[in-house]
Amino acid sequence: MEFIVDKPTKTVTITAEFDADRDLVWDAYTKAELLDQWWAPKPWSSRTKVMDFREGGRRFYAMVSPEGAEKWSVQKYTSITPKTNFKLFNAFADENENPELPGSDWDLSFDEQGGRTTVTISIYNESLERMENLIAMGFKEGITMTLGQLQDLLRGLSSSR
Repeated sequence: MEFIVDKPTKTVTITAEFDADRDLVWDAYTKAELLDQWWAPKPWSSRTKVMDFREGGRRFYAMVSPEGAEKWSVQKYTSITPKTNFKLFNAFADENENPELPGSDWDLSFDEQGGRTTVTISIYNESLERMENLIAMGFKEGITMTLGQLQDLLRGLSSSR
């Protein structure tokens, strides 16, 4: 996995390669029943309350601690090009879906070569302070663990096909 921080543009770029076809990786990012199996660093888990994957739709979900504490987020889908790219606006939120601004714009691209899929995620933060706070809170470590869980899930799903 590659993790690049570009402070002048307030952008973090993450590139990860998976030993799975693009259709399967795309599904893992766009279907709640799969997202909830990997979209949180252990020992936290993910629980989707609303999933409406379409332009103008949203995902409203909580990361849940082992003790049951919930940290809510809302993702609003702004652009979808099936199987190759989607964009969303992401913000932390309260349990009533009220966003805590500022947020960030995510641009996710999916490219398959020889049965392996590369996902490139560009995250533009509305404020440098927000980006620096997320990094200080362990965003790199958290996303590394989370993508590792995706790798494990994809391995299991690929072997069952």
